Amino acid sequence: MVSIAAGEVALRDDRKKTQWTERVDAFMLAPIPVTNELYAAVVQQPIEPDALLHAPVVEVSWDEAILFCNLLSRHSGLQEYYVISQDGGQIECLRGANGYRLPTEAEWQYACKAGADGYRYGDLDAIAWYRDNAEGKVQEAGRKQPNAWGLYDMLGNVWEWCWDLYDVNVYGTYRVFRGGSWAEEARGCGATCRRRSHPTFRIDDLGFRLARSI
Repeated sequence: MVSIAAGEVALRDDRKKTQWTERVDAFMLAPIPVTNELYAAVVQQPIEPDALLHAPVVEVSWDEAILFCNLLSRHSGLQEYYVISQDGGQIECLRGANGYRLPTEAEWQYACKAGADGYRYGDLDAIAWYRDNAEGKVQEAGRKQPNAWGLYDMLGNVWEWCWDLYDVNVYGTYRVFRGGSWAEEARGCGATCRRRSHPTFRIDDLGFRLARSI
């Protein structure tokens, strides 16, 4: 895990034409998304025969990512961060727990930009797998250049689930995901690009990355 110092990040919603600033406390973030190898080992399921061991896991819903975080925390001897109701319908955060979790949207964008001012932290072909260079499929994690804080694939390769609800009044339980993917056009691979879907949604270019509170 990479230690990320505290700071502030300016977020925006182009759909609603709004902007806001959030304070980000110090936290830790994994240098790459969760891979097929790690996911299969923790949930004890076989890896698809054609899947790359070190490629980001995909076809994982937000709900499943939350369960994975708690399961990995348990295996690692850490306190589970999420409290899940028996029917799975309600999920709350246990503030102060040291277990694995999803980053918040503010944490994700702050870590992605790594102090950079622009839409991206480098030349897109050098830092990201996207529609023009990914050959139509997910690629092994960590093969492109990292950002200034040593984080790989923050843009491109797979979209990454965040903790946050997108817009409760309009979209209900839909959650945010960020970063672009191997199937995305160049314009969708940027630090401020926001997407959303239902927490049960799965697709072949959407994964997640682990965070921990300090």
